[in-house]
Amino acid sequence: MDVQFQYREAFSRNVGWVTRAEQNLLRGKKVAIAGMGGVGGVHLLTLARLGIGAFHIADFDDFDLVNFNRQVGATMSSLGQPKAQVLRAMALDVNPELELQVFDEGVNAGNVDAFLEGVDLYVDGLDFFAFSARRLVFEACRVKGIPACTAAPLGMGAAVLNFMPGGMSFEEYFGWGDLPDAEKALRFLVGLAPAGLHGPYLVDPSAANFAEQRGPSTIIGCQLAAGMAATESLKILLKRGKVWAAPHGLHFDAYRNRFVRTWRPGGYRHPLQRLAASVGRRRLGAVAGARHAG
Repeated sequence: MDVQFQYREAFSRNVGWVTRAEQNLLRGKKVAIAGMGGVGGVHLLTLARLGIGAFHIADFDDFDLVNFNRQVGATMSSLGQPKAQVLRAMALDVNPELELQVFDEGVNAGNVDAFLEGVDLYVDGLDFFAFSARRLVFEACRVKGIPACTAAPLGMGAAVLNFMPGGMSFEEYFGWGDLPDAEKALRFLVGLAPAGLHGPYLVDPSAANFAEQRGPSTIIGCQLAAGMAATESLKILLKRGKVWAAPHGLHFDAYRNRFVRTWRPGGYRHPLQRLAASVGRRRLGAVAGARHAG
């Protein structure tokens, strides 16, 4: 078929849920996404199909077989290829008019300013254990007054936190400081999902190993996380609809058919957060002990 791309026609079916004027506004927005793996790749394609007109994307990793269960860019034909370049090609196949800049060394102290230059929103797609990069980007967003959204795929559900200019910061909420990585991972998990909706149906706890920086995942969670993050992105970019920002959070679990809006004033300093972290430490210790004994 000899069909020429036309933005208005390509995204015309969005109209109704957004106005034509709002669709045109989305065309002029720029979103930065760090990480093109499990959630980051779906974030990019979802926002591209929403009609966002420009992106900065970052990832230094290549696709491997272990990515196949959850990462939209992971296929036999993309094995060994750079994630950022593969997702760039996929996004341009959706909208060839995209302005898309790739940061193929990931995000670091030397390029974070360029990564966030001119962006209207940051959407977090970094690996769960990318503590240094995540802290760097969220702090830069705070300083620059850029809204930031993180959406975590948890089992067969997803949890979302928004950090808005002038509101509670990432560090204030999670309280990482200079803690060891294992403690940062625990606080991140507890902070992302205070309701813990996913926990009851984890059938093999040994699959979660903070020391080895690995955990179980599903494409279900990644797709739900992208949908929730895109909805928050739309509200933030169009300034339409209530945006619940930290210390408020959103958690939906499709397996348990439950939705909870959480509220943890003080972030990690809240007594319930400290209690949840304490329980988590004991469970992780028990699992590690059983693994060692076996």
